Amino acid sequence: MPRRTDGAPAKAQRHRSILAALATDPTVRISALAAGFGVSAETVRRDIEELSRQGVVRRTYGGASVVHAGVQPELSSRERMAVAERARIGAAAAALVEPGAVVMLDAGSTTAHVARALAARGVQATVLTNSLSAATDLAAAPGGTIRVLLCPGEVSAGERGVYGSEAEAFLRRFNADLAVIGASGLTEEGPSDAVSRAAWVKRAMLDRAARRVLVVDSAKFGRALLERVCPLGSVTDLVTEAPPPPGLSAALARAAVAVTLATGLAK
Repeated sequence: MPRRTDGAPAKAQRHRSILAALATDPTVRISALAAGFGVSAETVRRDIEELSRQGVVRRTYGGASVVHAGVQPELSSRERMAVAERARIGAAAAALVEPGAVVMLDAGSTTAHVARALAARGVQATVLTNSLSAATDLAAAPGGTIRVLLCPGEVSAGERGVYGSEAEAFLRRFNADLAVIGASGLTEEGPSDAVSRAAWVKRAMLDRAARRVLVVDSAKFGRALLERVCPLGSVTDLVTEAPPPPGLSAALARAAVAVTLATGLAK
């Protein structure tokens, strides 16, 4: 393979490597690619811009993603991505839950971190969730401080979640102080998801809560997946670990969405 004289891979090889990385991970970070290639972040950014013009990848804030709008990896694969970032987001979102609050929490890789952080806090709360993992973690909170109500419905082993009309009807029986949902992508039009049944549960939760919190890491910025969950203005809060890019930041401000940046180490 052609290589530059300084030992760094040539552009064609970098392009192949970026596509190979995306074959196993739906999002890649510029910083990680630059470190792996031994080149500057600006060089990788130009590579991604060129691949984007070719229609091969989609540019995201801080990296690139696959272009398939209707596909996402199973939960077990997503849980290995951006672990530190999602742990910080989970801790920051859990800190929004006040004692005695009723929370609706959907199934997903980022919301799983919210559940673990909330359980570790030991705050008294009631949580309605369609996530099997979150239900287990929350039910094990110290002192049994968290009451857990698990949605009925059809179980997805891959997503470790419960979906379907029974889950949605169950959620619509309750009122909540907060709904905390994740998403596969976030653009100026709002959050989106690759799986319709997941989007339907998220909408049911948003409809029943006074405060509606979206938790996504910055790799989701600029990604538009198959189905829009809701308009941007339907969420009241965004919890993420890095500032949104200018266009999205302006749209969030217009929609009066409060942005919380999760900095530092997760507790």
